[in-house]
Amino acid sequence: MPVSNKIKNFMEQGSWIRKMFEEGISLKRQFGEENVFDLSLGNPVIDPPQEFFSKLKSIADNPISGMHRYMPNAGLLETREAVAGQLTDETMIAFTANDIIMTCGAGGALNVVMKTLMDPGDEFVIFAPFFVEYHFYADNHGGSCKVVPPDRNFLPDLDAFRDAVTPKTRGVLINSPNNPTGVLYSSEVLSNLCEIIREKEEEYGTKIYLVSDEPYRRLIFDNLKYPHIFDHHVRSIVATSHSKDLALPGERIGYIAIHPDCPDKQEIIDGMVFCNRTLGFVNAPALAQHLVTSLQSVTVDVGLYERKRNFLYSKLTDMGYSVVRPQGAFYMFPKAPIDDDVEFVDKLKEERVLAVPGTGFGLPGYFRLSYCLKDETIEGALPGLSKAISQYS
Repeated sequence: MPVSNKIKNFMEQGSWIRKMFEEGISLKRQFGEENVFDLSLGNPVIDPPQEFFSKLKSIADNPISGMHRYMPNAGLLETREAVAGQLTDETMIAFTANDIIMTCGAGGALNVVMKTLMDPGDEFVIFAPFFVEYHFYADNHGGSCKVVPPDRNFLPDLDAFRDAVTPKTRGVLINSPNNPTGVLYSSEVLSNLCEIIREKEEEYGTKIYLVSDEPYRRLIFDNLKYPHIFDHHVRSIVATSHSKDLALPGERIGYIAIHPDCPDKQEIIDGMVFCNRTLGFVNAPALAQHLVTSLQSVTVDVGLYERKRNFLYSKLTDMGYSVVRPQGAFYMFPKAPIDDDVEFVDKLKEERVLAVPGTGFGLPGYFRLSYCLKDETIEGALPGLSKAISQYS
């Protein structure tokens, strides 16, 4: 057979979003694109900020000699300096270019981090609901993920977390604001997590790294302040991208940042630079690095997402859905009115509304809706969402 059994199995586990995308294409052919309401994809329809296009035009009109050549595998010095400067402003911790590695998006960053830290058989602890590809990233490097369930507010169950950490735990991976819930981990939550991490480091005589996957870091609502992990654990690493804050998912540009005071920082940085090269990324795209250098303090209009959040949350709760109100990102994760989330998503599909079952994020009984969409798509989905839940009331 051409494809290995393991990859076939992984494809089945990770196929929910792809499946809904393909079914959406089929439904749109059948009923017309304007009559199908696809809330399954987290692909922003908001364009990048004007500053991005101004910078792009400036580079096109005044190209820098040699800008498309090979560079240090960690990335352009001026880009890393810009990232470090922005992080210093945000955290009041003195970052330098030597604490930063430019990567091919957050996915590339997480693979580099896991490859650097894990030996075969090692584990990362993750929290449900989670981005399903975490499992595949860990497997890429001979490791695995151990899943911790959430409490009723989609925050970590601390007792379950304490039990999940073993001598094989190399890292704890969080995603805040979370995909698919939009929940933000507060400073208190981070403090409690890190207290357990240090307790387990002492118990086992190991080093455990807190890794934060945070492409939604700047998409925060209600005037909340983002709690940085660097304030809570010295062995902390951020993996992020500009896919969401600058609406550039197709440009695959992100970075890794390690705590400047991490005791093993230089060895880890050297390892990550090596892995960035040998995993085949080599370096982050040169043009994208030049573009984002001057855009570190720029973000899309978060108010647009907050308005969409307010609208959809109000409509869903009026219909009778149980929803934890998102604090960031651009997803909602309502509870399905029946235990079988897959069955309910199929019911929504009958109403030409596309969603992703919570099973695809490791938490059955819920479903994910995206609202990084045109208003008419969100509004058009409301009758189908209402009709679907009314059949189970």
